[in-house]
Amino acid sequence: MNAYEVKFLIDMLRLYSPSGGESAVAKYLRETLSRSNFDVRIDDTGNVIGTCGSGSPTLLLCGHMDTVPGQLEVRLDGDLLYGRGAVDAKGPLASMIMGSNIPDLNGKIVVACLVDEEGNGKGVKQLIKDNVQADYAIFGEPSGACNITIGYKGSLHVYVECITPTAHSSAPWLSSNAIEKTYEFWDNIKGYNFDCDIAESRFYSVTSCLTALKGGGTPGLIPSRCEAEIDIRTPPQTAPEKIIKTITELAQDYERRNPDVKIKIRDAGYIPAFEADPRSILVRALRYSIRKVCGRTPILLKKTGTGDMNELGSKLNIPMVAYGPGDSHLDHTPNEHISISEYLTSIRVYREAIPMIFKLHRNVGD
Repeated sequence: MNAYEVKFLIDMLRLYSPSGGESAVAKYLRETLSRSNFDVRIDDTGNVIGTCGSGSPTLLLCGHMDTVPGQLEVRLDGDLLYGRGAVDAKGPLASMIMGSNIPDLNGKIVVACLVDEEGNGKGVKQLIKDNVQADYAIFGEPSGACNITIGYKGSLHVYVECITPTAHSSAPWLSSNAIEKTYEFWDNIKGYNFDCDIAESRFYSVTSCLTALKGGGTPGLIPSRCEAEIDIRTPPQTAPEKIIKTITELAQDYERRNPDVKIKIRDAGYIPAFEADPRSILVRALRYSIRKVCGRTPILLKKTGTGDMNELGSKLNIPMVAYGPGDSHLDHTPNEHISISEYLTSIRVYREAIPMIFKLHRNVGD
């Protein structure tokens, strides 16, 4: 067991850091990076930014320090390390920090330890505001040490408000019920096949989830207002305007069939999907390194979630992937844990991949 690398991750897990409470782990990471010959600063939002090396290319290694709320006991049970953030995403962040400590590199590494990924994304937004520059980027998220994530779906949040007349609840036949009508309209959205859908592909199809339903509450009255919040995940090359237009047309059709119902649609924000080129230098270098370290060809994953990589990928036209140890199905769970052997494997992959990225970049430039 590599004692220093393991202790580093254990120390990170013991510093509980829900979104908004990252200062202690930020201080620890700043000190660790400084000891590893990084020039370190903390930006206006609280991100820890470490830079080492010089020249071209620049590789951005980006991960988040925050976790969801819910502190867990940090404990080691054989090969398994338990604790909040073990998978999402202190394990992946620790592996990239440990894996980037490579002497005599002909290029520059920027390690960005971000705040608020589990919140409103203030950390990555600050990184974009500061005009971060890089030729390649890897995000520390759980792909499994022997796989690479090359795609994330986009996210569109929509509010649907349903308005109906009201009457006394003792006579429900006198008026439509706004809560019932909202749910009925939601069923129309849920069952709709959008033009961009590819059959039997969860990544290349639009999916919708009803995440909140608020209405009624006045005793003796049939609810006259109800609001639904819908989380829509979109595939690459899907315009949010087209989705909103389709939902609006569904609402107009529903109103024609239900004359006493009025539906209002509100777009509450969009994050575009991201899909990396599997032929890029970045993917080629990681594939080579994983084959060398793990002894098998990696699976290129396309995930239905959305993260910081989507935000940065929409701003920078550079090769970008997500990589890191851990099983993402354990994210946010009370059983969150990571395999120590897998964590150490991912560090070895980084130490192989980073020099290979720089080498391939120089070869293309020659």
